[in-house]
Amino acid sequence: MAVRSALTGTLLCLLFALPARAAWSVSSAESEKGLVAGLERRHVILSDSATGGEARLELALFSTKTSVVRVVDNPTGDELAGVAQRFHGAAGVNGGYFDPQNVPVGLLISEGKLIAPFRKAKLLSGVLVVTKGKMELVRSAEYSARKNAVAALQCGPFLVDGGTAVAGLNNTRPARRTFIVTMGSDRAAIGFCSAVTLAELGDILATPRLVPETKIQRALNLDGGSSSAFWFAGEDGVFSIGEQKTVRNFVIVTPK
Repeated sequence: MAVRSALTGTLLCLLFALPARAAWSVSSAESEKGLVAGLERRHVILSDSATGGEARLELALFSTKTSVVRVVDNPTGDELAGVAQRFHGAAGVNGGYFDPQNVPVGLLISEGKLIAPFRKAKLLSGVLVVTKGKMELVRSAEYSARKNAVAALQCGPFLVDGGTAVAGLNNTRPARRTFIVTMGSDRAAIGFCSAVTLAELGDILATPRLVPETKIQRALNLDGGSSSAFWFAGEDGVFSIGEQKTVRNFVIVTPK
């Protein structure tokens, strides 16, 4: 009996020592229309009742019926704001990973041209693929060069899959984050989040009623930290969060 009591006590201590599961909810949300039909920016503040934490989210939601996603290579190190304007963009974020020599890490196809090859790596778990008629987020294992992509970007990790936050994401290193999501047949978004961990971002993007009219089905993490950047051209002017260092590529939303 003493052994059983000791084990029970140990198990209870372990259970209570586990970190509380995040319980994010939307505290407030504001919207601004973009310059393209079906495009809008939403500024969302979320709070975590389990920890008292707060996160600020910028979303550029768009319809793939009226907008197209372009992956823009940036070997010259230009800033997002200038690149977005040069490509007549309506919204944009930074893109994928690159090494200290500014060489892209993972698949990169821009304007139909292969810039960097597909790579097998645990971190590079997903691919943004744009064909002439469709934009999708696929697992790296699902990707096929036969898709004839006009644009593609391999990055990761996956944050949300099937409407549920992916399990096992890192929960120890908060940083600024950017991401891309799909929300059904013709709705998608690019976004920026204030400093959170990958696990927190997965939970945030799976939060019920984050986007009340629909649900995020898949979300892919982009290069975060000092690379994170967000740009939006709205009815009230340009809203911009600049990157803190030069980055190799961008994801730009433009009118069809």
